[in-house]
Amino acid sequence: MPDKPEYAPGTIVWTDLTIPDAATIRDFYSAVVGWKHSPVDMKGYSDYNMESPADGTPVVGVCHARGSNANLPARWLIYIVVADLDASIKHCTELGGKVIDGPRGAGNNRFCCIQDPAGAYCCLVQ
Repeated sequence: MPDKPEYAPGTIVWTDLTIPDAATIRDFYSAVVGWKHSPVDMKGYSDYNMESPADGTPVVGVCHARGSNANLPARWLIYIVVADLDASIKHCTELGGKVIDGPRGAGNNRFCCIQDPAGAYCCLVQ
């Protein structure tokens, strides 16, 4: 997830997909939707920022399910800004949700992946 300027709580700021073979899926989405890609060094392998074909702006990430991402589900995950990550995690578990991964750092951000009581996944980022 690239570092972004400050966003208001509740804003979706990033989307990524974590799967075993990121290179194959990177190429799939490049062919299907026209995204370009650039590598993101993960210290021993690369994940990918997928970029708008119009202006090269990173729009989503495609990541390998290894290293720090090994516990993330193979689903498109949205990242939602929260004002207080620890408070949001507490509310999540009190209301029947689960923390799937984290909290942990990513650049200047701190995030976790949760599963809501209906079974849907998302990430919370502060």
